[in-house]
Amino acid sequence: MSDADNNMAGSNELTHLGVSTLFEDAWLLAIDKPAGIIVHDDGSGAPTLTDLVRERLVTAGEAEAAAQLQAVQRLDRETTGIVLFSKDKRVQPALDALAADRAGEHAASGPEVGPVRAAGGRVASAAGMSKCYLAVVRGEFPEGWRTLDGPIGRDRHDARRMRVSSGGKPAETRVRCLATSGVRGSRRSLLRVELVTGRKHQIRVHLAHAGFPILGDALYGTPADRGHRAPALMLHAWEELLVHPVTGEALRLVAPVPERICDLFPDAPTLAEKAVARS
Repeated sequence: MSDADNNMAGSNELTHLGVSTLFEDAWLLAIDKPAGIIVHDDGSGAPTLTDLVRERLVTAGEAEAAAQLQAVQRLDRETTGIVLFSKDKRVQPALDALAADRAGEHAASGPEVGPVRAAGGRVASAAGMSKCYLAVVRGEFPEGWRTLDGPIGRDRHDARRMRVSSGGKPAETRVRCLATSGVRGSRRSLLRVELVTGRKHQIRVHLAHAGFPILGDALYGTPADRGHRAPALMLHAWEELLVHPVTGEALRLVAPVPERICDLFPDAPTLAEKAVARS
């Protein structure tokens, strides 16, 4: 197992962009995405994380990698954490196959690889990719593991939103409560969230539908989560396990728990790692 915190090539930080590099080699690049930026071009002309990473590669003299750069996954604008990129188009099909398998969409091509095992014997998936998030939600979430598996489809009344719908695509989210805080009537819970599938807004939709909206979620949350005084979205892509498509090495990528979550749960980094050991 390679812990990418201690096995990184190249620069540790994109200092001129304020974006941290979590892992990099000749084929892959993992970035700790900040809030407030989209990953892919949405047609609005707004800067994207892909643009910023491409600029960094050009500045570093990696023009060919910059030209071939492609994001393997995306995060919503206000979600922070791990975003994986390929730097070589030859590995993109294998990465797409891993991502498609996690989304519940079988890929016809791609490498046959064994399961990824991390600390505590955890296994990613048969295809070799698994992602874990940390979230702070409103309410006191039940103890133990819970599975949220309502199908997810588009909201016919609001093009921006998704919703749990009998006509939607299969979706599965595993959730475990790590800690709770607050007084009666304003309780909050720190959750470890694992995606089994990867639908649009899946975590946000499933938690809101279950009665535990993510703090700061202006789209699926409460009225208190909207407006200029609303808190930041408390959703962070914390950990990813995958099999390297070229070397076959099992990688563990970790994006440090952000300050906005630690402000509410100071022990969040320790609780997250303890949960890894228990799972």
